[in-house]
Amino acid sequence: MRNILGISAFYHDSAAALVIGGKIIAAAQEERFTRVKNTAAFPVHAIRYCLDHAGLQVDDLDAIVFYDKPILKFERLLETYYAFAPKGIHSFLASMPVWLDEKLFLKKNIYKQLKHIGPYKKDKLKLLFSEHHLSHAASAFYPSPFPSAAILTVDGVGEWGTASIGTGTGNTIKILKEMPFPHSVGLLYSSFTYFLGFKVNSGEYKLMGLAPFGNTADAQTDHFKRLITTHLVHINNDGSIALNQDYFTYATGLRMINNTKWETLFGIPKRDGETDFSAAHCNLALAIQEVTEDIMLRMAAEARKLTGADYLCLAGGVALNCVANGKILRSGLFKDIYIQPAAGDAGGALGAALAASRMYFGDQEPASKTDAMAGAYLGPAYTDKDIETMCKASGAAYHRYPTFDETAAFVASQLAEGKITGWFQGRMEFGPRALGNRSILAYPGATDMQEKVNAHIKFREGFRPFAPSVLEEDMPGYFGLQGESPYMLLVAPLKDAYRKPVPAAYASMHLRDKLKTPRSEFQAITHVDFSARVQGVKKAFNEKFHSLLELVKRETGHGILLNTSFNVRGEPVVNTPEDAFRCFMNTKMDMLVMNQYVFLKHEQPADVKIPPVNVYAEPGEKHQPGRSVSTIAIALVILYFITGREWLFNLGLLMGLIAVFSGFLSRKIEYVWMKLAQVLGLFMPKIILSFMFYIVLFPVALLSRVFSRKDPLLIRRHYVSTFQDRNKIFTPESFNKLW
Repeated sequence: MRNILGISAFYHDSAAALVIGGKIIAAAQEERFTRVKNTAAFPVHAIRYCLDHAGLQVDDLDAIVFYDKPILKFERLLETYYAFAPKGIHSFLASMPVWLDEKLFLKKNIYKQLKHIGPYKKDKLKLLFSEHHLSHAASAFYPSPFPSAAILTVDGVGEWGTASIGTGTGNTIKILKEMPFPHSVGLLYSSFTYFLGFKVNSGEYKLMGLAPFGNTADAQTDHFKRLITTHLVHINNDGSIALNQDYFTYATGLRMINNTKWETLFGIPKRDGETDFSAAHCNLALAIQEVTEDIMLRMAAEARKLTGADYLCLAGGVALNCVANGKILRSGLFKDIYIQPAAGDAGGALGAALAASRMYFGDQEPASKTDAMAGAYLGPAYTDKDIETMCKASGAAYHRYPTFDETAAFVASQLAEGKITGWFQGRMEFGPRALGNRSILAYPGATDMQEKVNAHIKFREGFRPFAPSVLEEDMPGYFGLQGESPYMLLVAPLKDAYRKPVPAAYASMHLRDKLKTPRSEFQAITHVDFSARVQGVKKAFNEKFHSLLELVKRETGHGILLNTSFNVRGEPVVNTPEDAFRCFMNTKMDMLVMNQYVFLKHEQPADVKIPPVNVYAEPGEKHQPGRSVSTIAIALVILYFITGREWLFNLGLLMGLIAVFSGFLSRKIEYVWMKLAQVLGLFMPKIILSFMFYIVLFPVALLSRVFSRKDPLLIRRHYVSTFQDRNKIFTPESFNKLW
């Protein structure tokens, strides 16, 4: 029984996952503990949870697996600057110090951060490294119920790859083709996320939600699609793409796109995040969504062609585009598809652990394969004692029902009356979706329920849609969806029987008017195009939530609820009872239910104490004496070897000695020196790095272009497939390398 911990960190969506004997035991995102959304910090608290849940110490682990290859990623970064020089100086100055200080010495940093979890024997600890897209592929294939399948991973960028097509059979995963940076579906979609005023790496689902407000019959939508496919991206028959880098700056800049060129191309200004949406914004969102769906369908068809597989597994950030997923399923290319519920970088932690378990240690898959995510309820659970501790500290008023059945019966009656409820049960979900354990629930029949929850509970944009959770056995009666959908990762149309007639001018209405137009018996979970992001609740995965839906069905005739994540805009999903009570009290929720404890808003005393946000300090974030000085010293010595100037070496040696012995200097001298070092640390590294960029990197890149006439990143590779053959089967040896 091998104990394997997977981690993702240092980019976004840090997480940890524990696999024992090939079985998924625990997984959680670091943001849920630190309350910093999408945090890139090393997942100290998530690791501590995983180990505590299993009763393990660091020394009990057979391996810790990082989810990508840091040296390979650094190589891509350097080659990118080489390819684009003299562009990219600002990005170079911003990224190089971080790489030189942290990411390039990843092993050392992991060892150091693990000390915050507890003592361990460094010589006993095995560190392994998976490839980024292998981690994604493993996160989808190994938990899937399929003995063999095609695997499609699509995201922004890993080390070099931005998408891959592979195949999985038994313990073996083979990557057949990979699309290289800078050509990326994820970065294309994120560029539109940025242009339309949303935050990159977290606002892509908002763009997907905005798209249905566009008008498919409007000539402007077709015009935008032509502009996209003519000027920004060339789409090949196999789904590979080539992006015109004249319009993008993500490769070497500090933002995604060239704003001026985009505004000129589309004839509309970049949207400020707080301004209203115009019809043109909605049509542009629809255009890029349809272009993305076309790309994904072509990639899926190529995966089918290459593998001949009947089943498909999906992962990577773009696999969270549930509209595209629904179209792949309905296309009939595959008998069924499986999507990793934590499809983004957080899921990479789980995939890394699973990949090492199966490929490095040889743990065998179960004889009878089922969905090993089992509902994705892999996070912490809290006891009645934890809830009572919170109640005593806050002075909260509550009712405790003797049994869960009595609790659920009361909650169902309140939901039927239109009450909005915070629902906190069992283990927290892994991934971005609330699936019935950290959820805000409401009955979706009221015409104003979507507006109420968006405005007074979530504090977010009014256009944002809500997902329905429905009894799995009843799902086919409401939605055009065959098979299972336990993770809210498939969009399907609402059946005609539950739709209401809309005005003839409905398609061309303004966003606000569309929202207010009655369109469905379940208005709050029916998007303006009559679609819904469906969760079919399986009794085997979540008996309590399934039971609640059955009781709601008894009250209303329909076992269906609006289900949205238990958080407000800008915050992670709640984790602890304190998080849940704080969110309940700071919003207009009517009721909070934790285990069998029911809190009614109108019963809370005036002097109730709302728990403060417990933002954990990130380990190692304090300034360490000598760090700035040692960084400068290393840079000076490197310059000595490049230029041969002896004074640079002497100065570097002096600063290095000062850095080493600064701890032995008197406090006053050290204080003065550190103040000086901080000033030098602001300017000297940038001066030295600028010198290296313009005197070393740029001339070499220029000479290479003149004499070799090669495009090092295939930036101009248009009209031919950008998929590159890999045909790589991963071996245990590949996990030992950082590249």
